[in-house]
Amino acid sequence: MTRNREPFISLQLYRALKWSLIVPIFRFYLRGRVYGIENVPQAGPLVVVSNHASDFDPPIVAICMQRPVAFMAKEELFEVPLLKQIIYLYGAYPVKRGAADRSAIRSALSYLDQGWAVGIFLSGTRTPDARIPDPKLGAALIAAKAQAPLVPVSVWGTQAVINKGLVMPKSVPVTLRIGQLIDPPTSTKREELQAVTEHCAAAIHALHDLGR
Repeated sequence: MTRNREPFISLQLYRALKWSLIVPIFRFYLRGRVYGIENVPQAGPLVVVSNHASDFDPPIVAICMQRPVAFMAKEELFEVPLLKQIIYLYGAYPVKRGAADRSAIRSALSYLDQGWAVGIFLSGTRTPDARIPDPKLGAALIAAKAQAPLVPVSVWGTQAVINKGLVMPKSVPVTLRIGQLIDPPTSTKREELQAVTEHCAAAIHALHDLGR
């Protein structure tokens, strides 16, 4: 039996936020461009792997996939009263940074089992140049356990959106490029996870090097 990807009310609120706020900001304020949307399957489990340079990256990546994406979020965000309810509603789930968080892995697998796309930043945290110097194996591990394909995504330009001393985000050009699907590892052996992780990182860097 096929289960719904998300509760009806969550989906409606997701769409309302997307079209009233996130899409206009991306398209007009950030002059957003998207390439490769045809590479994203619109049904079934999917692991979205991306670089990460800004807090703007999760909503931008999510709207450009044209399907809801559940992102890992640092556990500290779930301690903020109103924010906690909002990010839970939109599919976020907590992860302890710098640790092997089994509960976060279980949450990701649960979303994938329900047909969601799950978003994971390969660097594990933001990097100032949007590169991935030390890609983490978590995305490949989750993809292996769920046997879900991975799609590499490059976000270009968001590192310049927020600068210290500025009250408003800067209106800078942002480009998102989506690459070809990458098969999941056939096992959870470290060497295979490493190989697929490096493949994903190389694909993201190649997309990022294309620039605007």
